[in-house]
Amino acid sequence: MSDEFMLDTDDLKRRMDGAMANLRTEFASLRTGRASASMLEPVMVDAYGSQTPINQVGTVNVPEPRMVTINVWDKGLVGKVEKAIRESGLGINPQLNGTIIMLPIPELNEERRRDLTKVAGQYAEGARVSVRNVRRDGMDQIKKAKADGMSEDDQKFWESEVQDLTDKMIKAVDEALETKQAEIMQV
Repeated sequence: MSDEFMLDTDDLKRRMDGAMANLRTEFASLRTGRASASMLEPVMVDAYGSQTPINQVGTVNVPEPRMVTINVWDKGLVGKVEKAIRESGLGINPQLNGTIIMLPIPELNEERRRDLTKVAGQYAEGARVSVRNVRRDGMDQIKKAKADGMSEDDQKFWESEVQDLTDKMIKAVDEALETKQAEIMQV
């Protein structure tokens, strides 16, 4: 039976990569003092009876380093888009110009930068927890196979494979966090 056991490391890696992709998306939503269309990705608008991403109700542009514009396609949604941005917690004050909503990106003060680095740290810890949960699932599969007759050598081999994969992903999360914190603190 032990010859037949084959841990699906590709599945574990795919799931860990998913946690990393989610972390990158969360990091993109953090303001760094520079305009970015991705900072609006988590903002949802109550449009046509359902929650809709902003990029599906208008065109998001970054015409200059400290300005984001949204050209809302439906005039009736301009107020709802503005309200969604105000309530999003991004700390941006939208300005209306017909169907175009302008979002001037203010300079971040030192206190706000420190707060954002803490939020980035929380996002990174969430990613680490996700990676560790995938590791635990892999280890549980190995323990089950051990109970079904896997040799101790095979068990040690697979456990080290899972641990190596976990260590690599945790290191990648830590590196992404350091990069993001440096970007936030940069004046």
